[in-house]
Amino acid sequence: MLALALAGCSRRGEIDATGGIVAVRSACPSAAIPAQTGDITLFDPPGRTDAGAIDLVANITDLRSTCTDGAQYYTEATFTVNARRTNAGAARQVTLPYFSVVVRGGDSVVAKRVGQVTLNFAAGDYRASAQAKAGSYVDRAAASLPADIQAKITQKRKAGDADAAIDPFAQPDVKAALQRTSFELLVGFNLTQDQLRYNATR
Repeated sequence: MLALALAGCSRRGEIDATGGIVAVRSACPSAAIPAQTGDITLFDPPGRTDAGAIDLVANITDLRSTCTDGAQYYTEATFTVNARRTNAGAARQVTLPYFSVVVRGGDSVVAKRVGQVTLNFAAGDYRASAQAKAGSYVDRAAASLPADIQAKITQKRKAGDADAAIDPFAQPDVKAALQRTSFELLVGFNLTQDQLRYNATR
C-alpha cells in the first residue's frame, strides 16, 4: 500500500494533529467488471436474438481480488459464473471465454489474457455455477508516485500560507501522476461484436 499522507499511526480518515486528513491509496490494481461485459446470452438457433431463442444466460458475480507485494504487484481476482439454461434436458457442458485486461490510467491497455470457464449442467438441472480466476503483474516502480509528487501531497500547510487553500490533488502534475500510476484489472466475458451489441441494446 502506498500512503499519500503519512502521519505516524493515524488511520485512514483520521485528522492528523498537524492538520489535514490521512488518505491511503493502493498501488495494487483494483478489480472491476467493465460495463456490458458481465453477462452473456447464447441463442439457439444462432443468429436469432428474440426471447424465444434464448438458450443460456450467464453472468459474472462475486468478484474479489487479493494483492501480493514485491518487486511486482501480483493481483489475483476470483469470481463466480452463474448460468441458467432454457431447457433442462440431458447433462450438458458449456465452456465460455472470459478476458482479463490490465489498464493503466483508465484508457491504456498494457496486457490482455483470455481464459475459459466450464459449466456442467446435471441432467434435469436448469442452473450451474463455476469458479474462475484471473491474475495480473504490475511493476512496483510503474505504480509508485515519484518522490517529488509525494512530497507535494504530504507537505504540511498552515493557515495563512499562500498554498494553504490549494488542493494538491487538483494540481495538473499531481493529477497526471496519479493517473499514470493507477492500474485496474478488468474482467468480463470475451464477447463477440454481436453479443456486445445485444447487451448494449436489449
